[in-house]
Amino acid sequence: MSLYVALQMDPIENVSITGDSTFRIGLEAEARGHRLFQYTPDNLRYDEGRVIAKGRPITLRREEGNHVSFGDWAEVDLSEFDVIWLRQDPPFDMAYVTSTHLLDRVHPDTLVVNDPFWVRNSPEKLMVLDFPDLTPPTMIARDPAAFRDFRAKHGEIIVKPLYGNGGAGVFHLKPGDPNLSSLLETFAGINREPMIAQKYLSAVVEGDKRIILVDGEPVGAINRVPQKGETRSNMHVGGRAEKVGLTEREHEICARLTPVLKEKGLLFTGIDVIDGWLTEINVTSPTGIQELERFDGINAAEAIWVAIERKLASR
Repeated sequence: MSLYVALQMDPIENVSITGDSTFRIGLEAEARGHRLFQYTPDNLRYDEGRVIAKGRPITLRREEGNHVSFGDWAEVDLSEFDVIWLRQDPPFDMAYVTSTHLLDRVHPDTLVVNDPFWVRNSPEKLMVLDFPDLTPPTMIARDPAAFRDFRAKHGEIIVKPLYGNGGAGVFHLKPGDPNLSSLLETFAGINREPMIAQKYLSAVVEGDKRIILVDGEPVGAINRVPQKGETRSNMHVGGRAEKVGLTEREHEICARLTPVLKEKGLLFTGIDVIDGWLTEINVTSPTGIQELERFDGINAAEAIWVAIERKLASR
């Protein structure tokens, strides 16, 4: 089947063609005979009963510096598409949330991946709260005294924004670190959102494993190793990706998540596991499929499209 596919994402002309997962998904779509249209979330609107986007048809190629060709600008009714990809990067702010509300108005008649209702209601650092036995000790709060008590109980902790991404704003605080209060005051001055704290897992120096799941089933994993002297393993901040397999414990974690992800229509997800502990369930704009393909030859983009085509054919 040939599908008409919209990519709601950040400007595609700026992506890394060797690392960006949306670019790889788009290439695979073209290889399967699907047509692509790309727009940015600021060009999405609700207008008298219709959900409209302003964007351009695109053609992709794996050619550095010349990876995308654009057609003419056009305004399109999103109900005309077979598939819409919700793929802009967080932060998961009210602009992001609003885009999910608008996409709700075309889904499921037009298949939105991932389901916008569950993207909105399953942010990466909150969905893990449904699995407390799989996660390290975790706290979400604004009260500085609560963070001091949490550190006193667990020693070294990680503190990070609840709705951030890419490792931004992640702090490793040791017992007695005098910066905790100042850090919390700084975040409180920026926004009114709570922060999340987790017990520090020292094994992170050996890597933070990203496991890719398609329609709830694990297809492979990469290990992200932080630079020396760095807590964060995110590839956005210099983490090194390396080949890795899944342990028995990680298969158990995935088995627990599979029915939940399937039920919620979270077709492409990436979970983060450190030393057998689940730390995040990434549903907004997971990455890692290009690294997985280079290391293991696993074409996760193909698996994703097979799952999408199967869903559409069963309607």
